Amino acid sequence: MFSLNPPPTASIVICTYTAKRWDLLLDVIESVRAQTVAPQEVLVVIDHNEALYERLIEIVDNVTVVESSGPPGLSGARNTGVGLADADVVAFLDDDAEAAPDWLERLLALYDDPDVLAVGGRVEPVWEAGRPGYFGEELDWIVGCSHRGMPKVASEVRNVIGANMSFRLEVLRQVGGFNVSLGRQGTKPLGCEETEICIRSKMGTPGSRIVYEPAALVRHHVPADRGTIPYMLSRSWSEGISKAQVSQIVGHKRALGPERRYVRSVLPRAVFSGIRDWGRGSDPHGLGRAGAVMAVLACTAAGYLRGRRIAHIEGRASAGTALIGTPWREVQ
Repeated sequence: MFSLNPPPTASIVICTYTAKRWDLLLDVIESVRAQTVAPQEVLVVIDHNEALYERLIEIVDNVTVVESSGPPGLSGARNTGVGLADADVVAFLDDDAEAAPDWLERLLALYDDPDVLAVGGRVEPVWEAGRPGYFGEELDWIVGCSHRGMPKVASEVRNVIGANMSFRLEVLRQVGGFNVSLGRQGTKPLGCEETEICIRSKMGTPGSRIVYEPAALVRHHVPADRGTIPYMLSRSWSEGISKAQVSQIVGHKRALGPERRYVRSVLPRAVFSGIRDWGRGSDPHGLGRAGAVMAVLACTAAGYLRGRRIAHIEGRASAGTALIGTPWREVQ
Protein backbone atom coordinates (compact mmCIF):
# COMPACT_ATOMS: atom_id res chain seq x y z
CA MET A 1 0.00 0.00 0.00
CA PHE A 2 1.33 3.42 -0.91
CA SER A 3 1.25 6.31 1.53
CA LEU A 4 -1.06 9.14 0.54
CA ASN A 5 0.83 11.60 2.75
CA PRO A 6 3.23 13.93 0.93
CA PRO A 7 6.89 13.57 1.96
CA PRO A 8 7.96 16.00 4.68
CA THR A 9 9.84 19.14 3.80
CA ALA A 10 13.16 19.89 5.46
CA SER A 11 15.13 22.86 6.72
CA ILE A 12 18.85 22.21 7.17
CA VAL A 13 20.66 24.13 9.90
CA ILE A 14 24.46 24.40 9.94
CA CYS A 15 26.00 26.18 12.92
CA THR A 16 29.53 27.58 12.83
CA TYR A 17 31.64 29.85 15.01
CA THR A 18 35.19 30.03 13.62
CA ALA A 19 36.90 30.90 10.34
CA LYS A 20 39.42 28.14 11.05
CA ARG A 21 36.91 25.70 9.51
CA TRP A 22 36.25 27.86 6.45
CA ASP A 23 37.12 25.27 3.80
CA LEU A 24 35.31 22.54 5.70
CA LEU A 25 32.20 24.72 6.03
CA LEU A 26 32.12 25.36 2.28
CA ASP A 27 32.41 21.61 1.66
CA VAL A 28 29.49 20.98 4.02
CA ILE A 29 27.36 23.55 2.19
CA GLU A 30 28.22 21.95 -1.16
CA SER A 31 27.28 18.52 0.19
CA VAL A 32 23.87 19.89 1.15
CA ARG A 33 23.36 21.31 -2.32
CA ALA A 34 24.10 17.90 -3.84
CA GLN A 35 21.37 16.02 -1.94
CA THR A 36 19.14 13.59 -3.83
CA VAL A 37 16.19 15.24 -2.06
CA ALA A 38 16.49 19.02 -2.05
CA PRO A 39 15.82 20.79 1.25
CA GLN A 40 13.26 23.56 1.38
CA GLU A 41 15.89 25.88 2.85
CA VAL A 42 19.44 25.90 4.20
CA LEU A 43 20.23 28.09 7.20
CA VAL A 44 23.82 28.80 8.24
CA VAL A 45 23.91 30.27 11.74
CA ILE A 46 27.03 32.21 12.75
CA ASP A 47 27.67 31.94 16.47
CA HIS A 48 28.76 35.45 17.48
CA ASN A 49 31.52 36.01 14.91
CA GLU A 50 30.70 39.13 12.89
CA ALA A 51 33.77 38.87 10.66
CA LEU A 52 32.82 35.34 9.65
CA TYR A 53 29.24 36.44 8.99
CA GLU A 54 30.36 39.29 6.72
CA ARG A 55 32.76 37.03 4.83
CA LEU A 56 30.21 34.28 4.26
CA ILE A 57 27.35 36.44 3.01
CA GLU A 58 29.67 37.80 0.32
CA ILE A 59 30.31 34.47 -1.37
CA VAL A 60 27.41 32.04 -0.83
CA ASP A 61 24.06 32.07 -2.56
CA ASN A 62 20.90 29.99 -2.25
CA VAL A 63 21.71 29.78 1.45
CA THR A 64 20.37 31.95 4.26
CA VAL A 65 23.20 33.21 6.49
CA VAL A 66 22.14 34.64 9.84
CA GLU A 67 23.79 35.64 13.10
CA SER A 68 22.84 33.80 16.26
CA SER A 69 20.28 35.67 18.34
CA GLY A 70 20.84 33.46 21.37
CA PRO A 71 23.60 33.33 23.96
CA PRO A 72 27.04 32.22 22.75
CA GLY A 73 27.28 28.48 22.24
CA LEU A 74 26.00 25.70 20.01
CA SER A 75 22.60 25.40 21.69
CA GLY A 76 21.88 29.10 21.25
CA ALA A 77 22.88 28.93 17.59
CA ARG A 78 20.70 25.89 16.97
CA ASN A 79 17.75 27.59 18.63
CA THR A 80 18.22 30.52 16.26
CA GLY A 81 17.93 28.12 13.33
CA VAL A 82 14.85 26.48 14.83
CA GLY A 83 13.21 29.87 15.25
CA LEU A 84 13.72 30.68 11.57
CA ALA A 85 12.95 27.24 10.12
CA ASP A 86 9.77 26.87 8.09
CA ALA A 87 9.69 23.18 7.09
CA ASP A 88 8.23 20.04 8.62
CA VAL A 89 11.60 18.67 9.73
CA VAL A 90 14.75 20.44 10.88
CA ALA A 91 18.01 18.60 10.14
CA PHE A 92 21.27 19.65 11.78
CA LEU A 93 24.81 19.31 10.46
CA ASP A 94 28.07 20.35 12.07
CA ASP A 95 30.27 22.73 10.12
CA ASP A 96 32.88 19.97 9.67
CA ALA A 97 30.53 17.09 8.83
CA GLU A 98 30.02 16.48 5.11
CA ALA A 99 26.76 14.74 4.18
CA ALA A 100 26.52 11.79 1.79
CA PRO A 101 24.32 12.55 -1.26
CA ASP A 102 21.36 10.53 0.03
CA TRP A 103 21.73 11.68 3.65
CA LEU A 104 18.58 13.82 3.80
CA GLU A 105 16.53 11.31 1.81
CA ARG A 106 17.43 8.57 4.31
CA LEU A 107 16.49 10.73 7.30
CA LEU A 108 13.16 11.88 5.90
CA ALA A 109 12.07 8.35 4.94
CA LEU A 110 11.66 7.43 8.63
CA TYR A 111 9.16 10.27 9.24
CA ASP A 112 6.55 8.26 7.37
CA ASP A 113 5.80 6.88 10.84
CA PRO A 114 3.90 9.59 12.79
CA ASP A 115 5.30 8.23 16.08
CA VAL A 116 8.86 9.14 15.07
CA LEU A 117 9.93 12.41 16.71
CA ALA A 118 13.56 12.48 15.61
CA VAL A 119 15.93 10.63 13.30
CA GLY A 120 19.71 10.62 13.41
CA GLY A 121 22.34 8.96 11.29
CA ARG A 122 25.82 7.53 11.34
CA VAL A 123 28.78 9.86 11.82
CA GLU A 124 31.97 8.44 10.34
CA PRO A 125 35.32 9.95 11.37
CA VAL A 126 37.72 11.26 8.74
CA TRP A 127 41.05 11.48 10.55
CA GLU A 128 43.25 14.36 9.46
CA ALA A 129 46.41 12.52 10.49
CA GLY A 130 45.10 8.95 10.52
CA ARG A 131 43.53 7.11 13.43
CA PRO A 132 45.99 6.75 16.33
CA GLY A 133 46.71 3.13 17.19
CA TYR A 134 45.51 3.57 20.78
CA PHE A 135 42.19 5.16 19.70
CA GLY A 136 39.73 2.27 19.44
CA GLU A 137 36.44 2.59 17.59
CA GLU A 138 34.66 2.10 20.92
CA LEU A 139 35.82 5.61 21.85
CA ASP A 140 34.76 7.43 18.68
CA TRP A 141 32.08 9.30 20.67
CA ILE A 142 34.96 11.40 21.98
CA VAL A 143 35.29 12.98 18.53
CA GLY A 144 31.53 13.24 18.01
CA CYS A 145 31.16 10.11 15.88
CA SER A 146 29.29 6.82 15.94
CA HIS A 147 31.14 4.23 18.02
CA ARG A 148 31.42 0.47 18.04
CA GLY A 149 28.44 -1.02 19.83
CA MET A 150 25.86 1.20 18.16
CA PRO A 151 23.15 -0.39 15.96
CA LYS A 152 24.09 -1.47 12.44
CA VAL A 153 20.52 -1.22 11.14
CA ALA A 154 17.74 1.32 11.75
CA SER A 155 16.83 1.04 15.44
CA GLU A 156 15.09 2.92 18.20
CA VAL A 157 17.56 4.75 20.47
CA ARG A 158 17.48 7.12 23.41
CA ASN A 159 19.20 9.95 21.58
CA VAL A 160 20.77 10.90 18.27
CA ILE A 161 24.26 12.31 17.60
CA GLY A 162 24.55 16.09 17.37
CA ALA A 163 26.55 16.17 14.13
CA ASN A 164 23.83 14.28 12.25
CA MET A 165 20.31 14.64 13.61
CA SER A 166 16.84 15.82 12.70
CA PHE A 167 13.60 16.59 14.54
CA ARG A 168 10.05 17.46 13.67
CA LEU A 169 9.84 21.23 13.87
CA GLU A 170 6.69 21.12 15.99
CA VAL A 171 8.51 18.97 18.56
CA LEU A 172 11.44 21.37 18.86
CA ARG A 173 9.12 24.32 19.35
CA GLN A 174 6.88 22.50 21.79
CA VAL A 175 9.77 21.62 24.11
CA GLY A 176 11.25 25.10 23.95
CA GLY A 177 14.36 24.24 21.94
CA PHE A 178 17.81 23.20 23.11
CA ASN A 179 18.86 23.85 26.68
CA VAL A 180 21.36 26.71 26.45
CA SER A 181 23.05 25.67 29.70
CA LEU A 182 24.28 22.55 27.87
CA GLY A 183 26.43 22.03 24.81
CA ARG A 184 29.71 23.20 23.39
CA GLN A 185 30.66 26.83 23.84
CA GLY A 186 33.52 27.72 21.49
CA THR A 187 36.35 25.27 22.15
CA LYS A 188 35.01 24.20 25.56
CA PRO A 189 34.23 20.50 24.95
CA LEU A 190 30.94 20.18 26.83
CA GLY A 191 27.99 18.40 25.27
CA CYS A 192 24.89 16.26 25.85
CA GLU A 193 22.43 18.90 24.68
CA GLU A 194 21.10 16.46 22.07
CA THR A 195 20.71 13.77 24.74
CA GLU A 196 18.71 16.08 26.98
CA ILE A 197 16.37 17.33 24.26
CA CYS A 198 15.70 13.78 23.00
CA ILE A 199 14.80 12.60 26.51
CA ARG A 200 12.66 15.66 27.13
CA SER A 201 10.85 15.22 23.81
CA LYS A 202 9.91 11.61 24.53
CA MET A 203 8.71 12.45 28.04
CA GLY A 204 5.88 14.48 26.54
CA THR A 205 4.64 11.88 24.07
CA PRO A 206 4.45 8.33 25.45
CA GLY A 207 4.83 5.76 22.69
CA SER A 208 6.87 8.06 20.49
CA ARG A 209 10.20 6.96 19.01
CA ILE A 210 13.64 8.31 18.22
CA VAL A 211 15.42 6.38 15.48
CA TYR A 212 19.06 5.91 14.53
CA GLU A 213 19.46 5.17 10.80
CA PRO A 214 23.10 4.28 10.04
CA ALA A 215 22.43 4.50 6.30
CA ALA A 216 22.03 8.29 6.71
CA LEU A 217 25.75 9.02 6.65
CA VAL A 218 27.89 12.07 7.30
CA ARG A 219 31.70 12.15 7.35
CA HIS A 220 33.08 14.14 10.24
CA HIS A 221 36.51 15.76 9.96
CA VAL A 222 38.69 14.99 13.00
CA PRO A 223 41.71 17.29 13.38
CA ALA A 224 44.99 15.78 14.54
CA ASP A 225 44.89 17.36 17.99
CA ARG A 226 41.63 15.56 18.81
CA GLY A 227 43.32 12.20 18.52
CA THR A 228 45.80 12.98 21.28
CA ILE A 229 45.70 11.52 24.78
CA PRO A 230 45.30 14.97 26.43
CA TYR A 231 42.23 15.74 24.31
CA MET A 232 40.74 12.30 24.93
CA LEU A 233 41.02 12.78 28.69
CA SER A 234 39.81 16.39 28.62
CA ARG A 235 36.81 15.48 26.50
CA SER A 236 36.02 12.52 28.74
CA TRP A 237 36.12 14.70 31.85
CA SER A 238 33.79 17.21 30.18
CA GLU A 239 31.45 14.44 29.07
CA GLY A 240 31.17 13.27 32.66
CA ILE A 241 30.28 16.76 33.82
CA SER A 242 27.72 17.10 31.02
CA LYS A 243 26.13 13.76 31.91
CA ALA A 244 25.80 14.92 35.50
CA GLN A 245 24.04 18.08 34.33
CA VAL A 246 21.59 16.08 32.24
CA SER A 247 20.93 13.62 35.06
CA GLN A 248 19.91 16.48 37.33
CA ILE A 249 17.41 17.69 34.73
CA VAL A 250 15.79 14.46 33.57
CA GLY A 251 16.74 11.94 36.27
CA HIS A 252 19.61 9.48 36.56
CA LYS A 253 17.79 6.49 35.07
CA ARG A 254 16.83 8.33 31.89
CA ALA A 255 20.21 10.00 31.56
CA LEU A 256 22.48 6.99 32.07
CA GLY A 257 20.69 3.85 30.84
CA PRO A 258 22.63 3.34 27.57
CA GLU A 259 25.88 4.39 29.27
CA ARG A 260 25.52 1.63 31.83
CA ARG A 261 25.10 -0.95 29.08
CA TYR A 262 28.08 0.52 27.21
CA VAL A 263 30.29 0.32 30.30
CA ARG A 264 29.18 -3.22 31.18
CA SER A 265 29.34 -4.70 27.68
CA VAL A 266 31.24 -2.72 25.04
CA LEU A 267 34.20 -1.47 27.09
CA PRO A 268 35.13 -4.81 28.73
CA ARG A 269 35.24 -6.42 25.29
CA ALA A 270 37.44 -3.58 24.05
CA VAL A 271 39.90 -4.01 26.92
CA PHE A 272 39.98 -7.79 26.55
CA SER A 273 40.49 -7.71 22.78
CA GLY A 274 43.22 -5.08 23.06
CA ILE A 275 45.19 -7.11 25.60
CA ARG A 276 44.59 -10.33 23.65
CA ASP A 277 45.75 -8.84 20.35
CA TRP A 278 48.84 -7.39 21.98
CA GLY A 279 49.64 -10.68 23.72
CA ARG A 280 49.34 -12.63 20.47
CA GLY A 281 51.54 -10.14 18.68
CA SER A 282 48.82 -9.38 16.12
CA ASP A 283 48.53 -5.72 17.12
CA PRO A 284 51.35 -3.82 18.84
CA HIS A 285 48.87 -1.05 19.73
CA GLY A 286 46.47 -3.41 21.53
CA LEU A 287 47.79 -2.71 25.01
CA GLY A 288 47.62 1.03 24.34
CA ARG A 289 44.00 0.69 23.22
CA ALA A 290 43.11 -1.18 26.40
CA GLY A 291 44.87 1.42 28.53
CA ALA A 292 43.13 4.28 26.72
CA VAL A 293 39.71 2.71 27.36
CA MET A 294 40.42 2.42 31.09
CA ALA A 295 41.80 5.96 31.30
CA VAL A 296 38.79 7.40 29.45
CA LEU A 297 36.38 5.51 31.70
CA ALA A 298 38.16 6.78 34.82
CA CYS A 299 38.16 10.41 33.60
CA THR A 300 34.51 10.26 32.58
CA ALA A 301 33.51 8.83 35.96
CA ALA A 302 35.57 11.47 37.77
CA GLY A 303 33.97 14.22 35.68
CA TYR A 304 30.53 12.84 36.47
CA LEU A 305 31.22 12.84 40.22
CA ARG A 306 32.57 16.38 39.94
CA GLY A 307 29.46 17.44 38.03
CA ARG A 308 27.22 15.95 40.69
CA ARG A 309 29.17 17.86 43.32
CA ILE A 310 28.86 21.12 41.39
CA ALA A 311 25.12 20.59 40.97
CA HIS A 312 24.72 19.94 44.68
CA ILE A 313 26.66 23.07 45.63
CA GLU A 314 24.68 25.27 43.25
CA GLY A 315 21.36 23.81 44.32
CA ARG A 316 20.51 22.48 40.88
CA ALA A 317 19.27 19.15 42.16
CA SER A 318 16.10 20.55 43.67
CA ALA A 319 15.44 22.77 40.66
CA GLY A 320 15.89 19.90 38.21
CA THR A 321 13.82 17.26 39.99
CA ALA A 322 10.94 19.67 40.49
CA LEU A 323 10.39 19.58 36.74
CA ILE A 324 10.41 15.84 36.20
CA GLY A 325 6.64 15.44 36.37
CA THR A 326 5.98 18.11 33.76
CA PRO A 327 5.25 16.53 30.34
CA TRP A 328 6.73 19.42 28.33
CA ARG A 329 9.12 21.94 29.80
CA GLU A 330 10.10 25.26 28.35
CA VAL A 331 13.88 25.59 28.33
CA GLN A 332 15.15 29.01 27.41
